[in-house]
Amino acid sequence: MEKKDILTKIIEISPSMTKSNKKIADYIVSNKINVQFMSITSLAEECGVSDATIFRFCRTLGLKGYNDFKLALAKSTVEAENEIDYIASYGKIDINDSILEMSKKLSAVNINAISETLSLIDEKSINDAIGLISNSRSVYCFGQGGSLVMAMEAWSRFATITPKFHCIEDSHLQTITASLCTFQDLIIFFSYSGSTKELYDVLKPAKENGAKIIVVTHFEKSPASNFADVVLLCGSKETPLQGGSVPSRVSMLFIIDVLFNQYCRSNNQISLENANKTSKALITKLL
Repeated sequence: MEKKDILTKIIEISPSMTKSNKKIADYIVSNKINVQFMSITSLAEECGVSDATIFRFCRTLGLKGYNDFKLALAKSTVEAENEIDYIASYGKIDINDSILEMSKKLSAVNINAISETLSLIDEKSINDAIGLISNSRSVYCFGQGGSLVMAMEAWSRFATITPKFHCIEDSHLQTITASLCTFQDLIIFFSYSGSTKELYDVLKPAKENGAKIIVVTHFEKSPASNFADVVLLCGSKETPLQGGSVPSRVSMLFIIDVLFNQYCRSNNQISLENANKTSKALITKLL
C-alpha cells in the first residue's frame, strides 16, 4: 500500500497490533491533523509510551522513521487536489482564489505566525540567550535547508554590530567547527523540527566540548532541546508538506529581531559605535 494511504493501513492492521501500538494507532486516527505538528517526544507522551516505541510503530508500517511517517500522514489527509493544505486556521488557498484573496490569506497566516511566537516569548530565556551571546568568544549560526537561510539572516543582522558572529553553510564544515568549539564558544542552531541527523552531528561534539548552545525551534521537547542551554520557540505551525514555509521563517526572523534589539540594549555603547562604523563603510557602496 502506498504511503499516501497510511491512515487506511493503520486502521486495517490496528486489530492485530500490540497493546502499545494499538494505543498509538487510536490516537493518530483520532488526532490526524494535530499529530502532523507534533514531535516524536510529544506524541510519545500523549500516548504514554517511549520515543523508541513510536519509532518501532513507524517501522511496523513499513516506514523509515517518524519524519517519514509524518510526511505520509500529511499526504493522506490532503482533502482535495485543487487545494493547498497550507492555512488551516484562515482557509485554504484554492486554485480559484483571486490574487487579492490569496494575498489576504497569506497575510493572515504570517501575522498569526508572529502573534503565536510573541505568546511564546519568555523574558528569562531571552535574557539568558543574550548573556551567552555577550560572554562568548565566537558565535556560530548553523542550520540546514531552509533553516540555514535563517542562520545566515542572524549572522548578517548581528554582523553590523559585532565581529564575533559567523555562519558556516556546509554541514561537514559545521561538524568540524563544532568539534573544535570550547566553553568560550556559542552555537545558535536553527531547526524548525529540532530533529535531524545533521543537527545531532553538530550539537553532540559541541556539547561534549563544553560549548554553549541556543536552539531556535518549534518543538520544546525535541532531540535538539536535549543539547540546548536555551530553547527559543517559534510559533508557526507547518506540516511536512510545507517544509521551509514562509510563516515558519517569519516566526524565526521575529526571534532574531528580538535577540538583536535586546543585545543592542544590553551592549548599548559598543553596539552603537560598531553600527556607526558599518554604516559609514556601506555608504561608499551606494550610488
